[in-house]
Amino acid sequence: MVLIRRLASFIFILSLCVLSASATEPKSSEGYDYRVLSTTKTSTMEKEMNEAAAAGFRMEKVMGGQTAVGGSEVVVIMAKPKSQKGAVNYAYKLLAAKKTSTMQKELQEVGDEGFDYKDQTVFSSSFGGDEVVVILEADRSSSSKIRYEYKLLATTKTSTMEKELQEAGDAGFKFVGVTVSKTSFGGKEIVSILRREGAR
Repeated sequence: MVLIRRLASFIFILSLCVLSASATEPKSSEGYDYRVLSTTKTSTMEKEMNEAAAAGFRMEKVMGGQTAVGGSEVVVIMAKPKSQKGAVNYAYKLLAAKKTSTMQKELQEVGDEGFDYKDQTVFSSSFGGDEVVVILEADRSSSSKIRYEYKLLATTKTSTMEKELQEAGDAGFKFVGVTVSKTSFGGKEIVSILRREGAR
């Protein structure tokens, strides 16, 4: 009987060791396909992003800046797992504005349509001056009816931004992104975007 108990204990401990080893083993990656989109026109970027989404790609990151060939461009990286078959049901909106009041209005319009914040950057447009570029994503396959309420804060002082962020946070808004850009009025502005969810 003692021998059987010891044998059972040994088997139990051995099983735990095997499970622990398998849990710590690195999992093999399934692999990903990538698509790099770059353009000097923000309207072109939105079109190309939606075309990539129709081919199964989903946005990962956006960056604006000077490239060696294209000059000032918006660059977006999109990816999809190699195991994925068919299209994903995502739609994208790209907003670009020099005036924060315009961006606030456009953000809320797409938020009412269920578009969720993904990323933002600063882009030097061909018309002169910097534009804040914001990309949003909507999952068209989701049955949940969620709308998003956005708040855009813009100031030249970090102390003022902290105060405004706290006030928005007290109202239930969550910080999602920040950029620093030169506005059409001159000077540098800190532009922060916050979001809170609400049922439609």
